Amino acid sequence: MPRIFFYHNVQDRLRAACALIARTYAQGKDFTVFVPDPEQAQFLDRLLWTQPPLGFLPHCRADSELAAVTPIIITGRMDAPLLQSERLLNLGSVAPDHLERFQNLIEIVDQTEEDRAGARLRTRQYKEMGYPIQFIDMSKR
Repeated sequence: MPRIFFYHNVQDRLRAACALIARTYAQGKDFTVFVPDPEQAQFLDRLLWTQPPLGFLPHCRADSELAAVTPIIITGRMDAPLLQSERLLNLGSVAPDHLERFQNLIEIVDQTEEDRAGARLRTRQYKEMGYPIQFIDMSKR
C-alpha cells in the first residue's frame, strides 16, 4: 500500500518538483514522474537538464531505449509497464491509476485555488482508498 505525501504551499510546482527530484536523486533513489500534459512534460524535461544550475539530473521518457538504465523516468501514461516502483511523483490534476505498484506517491500543490481544490479532491480519494497521508507545508521550510 503506497504512502501519500502532499508537499503544499509551493510557489512553482515544476521547479519544486525539480528540487525534490534532485534531493531524491542525490540519495541514490529512482523516480517515476507522471505528467499527462505534454507541454508540462516538455518543460519539466528542460528543467531537469538545467536544474540545479550547474548540474544535470539523468532522466528520459518512459518509452526511451534508455529507460531501463535511467533513474528518473517521465511518463504520461500509467497503464504502460514502468521499471521502478519505489516512488511516483504525480504532476497530473487527477489521482493516477495503478497506485498499488508504488511504495510512495508524492503530490506537489502550489498556492493557486485551482491546484488546491484539485489536491483536496485527490486527498479525499486517497483517504477513501485507505492510504496513509502525510502533509508537508513548504512555506515553513
